[in-house]
Amino acid sequence: MIFRRKGKNDEPETSETVEETAADVRAEGPFDSTEVDAADLEAEERIDLGALVVTGLPGMELGLQVDEQSGVVQAVLLMLDDSALELRAFAAPKTTGIWDEVRQEIMDEAAKMGGTASETDGPFGTELVLVVPVEDPEGQVFSQTSRVIGVDGPRWLLRATVLGRAAVEPDAAEPMEATLRNVVVVRGSEPMAVRESLPLRLPPGAQPNAPEEA
Repeated sequence: MIFRRKGKNDEPETSETVEETAADVRAEGPFDSTEVDAADLEAEERIDLGALVVTGLPGMELGLQVDEQSGVVQAVLLMLDDSALELRAFAAPKTTGIWDEVRQEIMDEAAKMGGTASETDGPFGTELVLVVPVEDPEGQVFSQTSRVIGVDGPRWLLRATVLGRAAVEPDAAEPMEATLRNVVVVRGSEPMAVRESLPLRLPPGAQPNAPEEA
């Protein structure tokens, strides 16, 4: 697919314009909606979830975390085999990213839970590897490893959590990373408080508790 930032007019591009455009457009996703051709954004294989537009791989299931009381969609979950990718998007300032700040808070929270958090360089920049204790339905406590990836975009932060086998095995991580690169964030123009969740919605015809194939 070809991703590009839309211009406001069709005037011929000067060399200076071309240079500026090349600097503005990301080489790889996740992308802002202004960086994606409209036809690609509305392609049949894409799933419009409001603030996030995702493209699943064959065999991948889509789930949505919905608050039972309010009915608000809180997160997107993409599942493949023994791995999952959780996506959440938040509003951010116009001029600065917030991933550095959020990352430190996640590290502090992991420590409070009795776990560990370490920074590492990943394909999307600095990410976290968390190892925290969790309790299963039978009351057994075990350590869960996850990767938390943050991507700062124009007025948004996309937070992706890699779970399951993909969190520890590079081969299993590849399809999750490929899926993340295809995510498009639709920030919208309305003012929002910093860190406010960008609104997500169910796809047409979907049921809150019924995962569908992406």
